Amino acid sequence: MSVTWAGRFTQEADPLFRQFNDSLPFDRTLLREDIEGSVAWARALERAGVLTDEELASLVAALQEVLDHGLAHPAELDRAADEDIHSWVERELVARVGALGKKLHTGRSRNDQVATDLRLWTLRHLSLRQEEIAVCIRSLLALAERERETAFPGYTHLQRAQPILFAHWCLAYVEMLLRDRDRFDDASNRAAVCPLGSGALAGTAYPIDRELLARELGFRAPSANSLDAVSDRDFVVETLSATALCAVHLSRMAEDLIFYCSAEAGLVELSDAVTSGSSLMPQKKNPDALELIRGKSGRHIGSLVQMLTILKGLPLAYNKDLQEDKEPLFDAMEHLSLSLRMLPVVLDGLKVNRERAHDAAAGGYSNATELADYLVHRGLPFRDAHHAAGRLVRTAIAESKPLEGLSLAQMQAVEPRIEGDVYVALTIDSAVNRRNIPGGTNPERVAGSVHAVRQRLDPTAAPPPAEGRIVEGITIREARVEDLDAICAIIEHWAREGEHLPRSRDEVLETLSEFAVAVEDEQVIGCGSLWIYTPQLAEIRSLGIVPTRRGGGLGSVLTNYFVRWAADLGIPKVFVLTRAPDFFARCGFESVPVSILPEKVLKDCAKCPRNTACDEVAMMRQTGAAPLHHDRT
Repeated sequence: MSVTWAGRFTQEADPLFRQFNDSLPFDRTLLREDIEGSVAWARALERAGVLTDEELASLVAALQEVLDHGLAHPAELDRAADEDIHSWVERELVARVGALGKKLHTGRSRNDQVATDLRLWTLRHLSLRQEEIAVCIRSLLALAERERETAFPGYTHLQRAQPILFAHWCLAYVEMLLRDRDRFDDASNRAAVCPLGSGALAGTAYPIDRELLARELGFRAPSANSLDAVSDRDFVVETLSATALCAVHLSRMAEDLIFYCSAEAGLVELSDAVTSGSSLMPQKKNPDALELIRGKSGRHIGSLVQMLTILKGLPLAYNKDLQEDKEPLFDAMEHLSLSLRMLPVVLDGLKVNRERAHDAAAGGYSNATELADYLVHRGLPFRDAHHAAGRLVRTAIAESKPLEGLSLAQMQAVEPRIEGDVYVALTIDSAVNRRNIPGGTNPERVAGSVHAVRQRLDPTAAPPPAEGRIVEGITIREARVEDLDAICAIIEHWAREGEHLPRSRDEVLETLSEFAVAVEDEQVIGCGSLWIYTPQLAEIRSLGIVPTRRGGGLGSVLTNYFVRWAADLGIPKVFVLTRAPDFFARCGFESVPVSILPEKVLKDCAKCPRNTACDEVAMMRQTGAAPLHHDRT
């Protein structure tokens, strides 16, 4: 018979009832929290005059011994016949300090005791899950940075829709996990209310300083109503809701990656470390880790529904039904932790098939929206542009061609406003770069989002290395079709000044993918291009800014941008032919003989009006990229 209520009962409990009723096999999880709450209660009793200083010291020391003993000898808890963890702790305490151990329960009920223990446990595990979510977010950010320029197909209805950056896909799940992290924080705020001192339901009759008691245990405040405090499990429901939604987000990510790594898609490959083979089929590589993450979401949803169903018909105050709150909570936290710890292992070993992803992003007529937008810029209302683009898609399908495979004449037969520059607008780079608004898939926006999330996770983190892309409100980015007029105007101005080779509008359009522009307040104020001669050498050409912006450092920023661009491509050297050697010397260039430049350069020089009286200096700079073994420059 339990000593807890031996005064009222004379018969032993039925063995089956004991098995049905006892909770020690699972609420032993609360050992640490039960000791923590008991120590705080002992101090509160001492302040209330129930315990002496000596009794308090003895109880605190003995409670620490009980905790150490329980953690060191878990098998004893397996064999114990106590009803619950509270009874076990009390028995062990009495065994050490005798009758003094029985005084600890003065003014306290198991109702407010278990509610306090469970809140303490929940708060600790909410914090742990937040840390694990942050690790997942960092893995997604690292993947986004590794694949910052990787084009990828975006889907709606599981149909290819529009091209995006794979980094943009990563950031979509970052946003979900950030919301999950916030929900866990929000759940912690409401869980951090201390029920201790509420007694069984009516409060305690002893002068307990509940404000101080709450602070000592790390709660933000004591509960306001004793009836509510002992029966409230809203914090369990909120926690299970947050875990379920987080698990659903992980499941969605797992489903995406399971599809992406299928033979049909072939967009990514998982590491061998998180996959399994088949007992029958030697060729199989099964995404088991992701499938388990996906499968466990059902477990979390079930735990939430279970807890809501337990609560829906309970009268005030405490009822034994509430004993059923622990197992779903413990299970949910354990399995969410497993999924959250597994995900970074999956992501860190993930490889993106960049070539196939690029082809998939370009396929399925995903650039049809770009064609419609192009026509809008030509003056067509969007609905008419949409219709014209749809007709051209139908034509392309009939001829088994991509949109950009149609001839200009075919396009103009549907819509005469289409011109030769449409082919640039239909490229993946153009489609991605044009989404240059907050939240868009534009590379600079994506890079900014990655940095913003890193600062949110760690406000003290240093900013990423400067890449010359954003300086004092000026953005350096790859050129677009709508920049064509401004680029031509800058080149024409400096050609008249004798600083540039003249270049026709068609020539600039043909090589637009080699250009970058400096933009301020949506106005192009500088430009330049990177012309690749060999795998070892590239030239910075047509570098210029609007005359009113000279002397402000923009030229240096543009120059460094092209040097880094070459380095990103693996090109170890860049050169310039210039009449401003002092400027390029400040940018790290050194003079070299023209004779060491490739023959192609000299042939290009033949086009220059000053070829017979050339006063340009050849200058070269290392980019930092490793040279190939057959470097001859």
